[in-house]
Amino acid sequence: MMPPPEYANLASAENTFWWFCGMRQITFAVAGPHLTGGSNWRVLEAGCGTGYFARCLERERGWRLFPVDLSPAGIRYARAQGLQSALLADIAKLPFASLSFDAAFCLDVLVHAPRGQEAAVLAELHRVLVPGGLLILRVAALRILRSRHSQFVGEQQRFTRRRLALALKQSGFRILRCTYANSLLLPIALFKFRLWEPLMRRPPASGLTPLPGRLNRLLLGCLRAEARWLARGRNLPLGQSLILIAEKATS
Repeated sequence: MMPPPEYANLASAENTFWWFCGMRQITFAVAGPHLTGGSNWRVLEAGCGTGYFARCLERERGWRLFPVDLSPAGIRYARAQGLQSALLADIAKLPFASLSFDAAFCLDVLVHAPRGQEAAVLAELHRVLVPGGLLILRVAALRILRSRHSQFVGEQQRFTRRRLALALKQSGFRILRCTYANSLLLPIALFKFRLWEPLMRRPPASGLTPLPGRLNRLLLGCLRAEARWLARGRNLPLGQSLILIAEKATS
């Protein structure tokens, strides 16, 4: 679970910070063709943080959202945004009946489970989805990219595409698409996280510090370029994140 102060950082950054804006575009570029449900869809967000993304889905798609988070701080922020259905809950023990949801989003949350315990989370997500229900999963990729920010927010593990896909198949999901993302900035990330940060020897800290507007736009432009590429159905072979779209097998 993230430290409570990071929720304030999230709340101040999600609307404008390059990573959040760009990764939302990338996520919808990959998942969009599969998100065909109408306003009758019941959608879970497993690990909702401040509830910002759930609120976006509710406004833009008209779905009935059920956000859950393990942090009381996150739930307070979510309810302040009008998400009165937000619940304090462990996503490895969801307080919902089986076959409750048409789709579930789990974005950058699975990495907070200790290695090996991700199976319990995936089993719960599988349980609460209807047959044919969609899972939109995003995780941090490649252990070599672990950073001061990773340590600060309590990240427990990172994934390769092969390991993530295997975990989903073992949990009863059929994979529709799996791709790396945030790839163009990978060389900069390697330099920063493997050379610069070890050299500076500073303690773990949040990476959500405001950037000058021009730099923020430049970094966002890299992610937008990737979103256009991914929207054409093309995958990326390596990157800082993984996005996987899967469905609960119907038989």
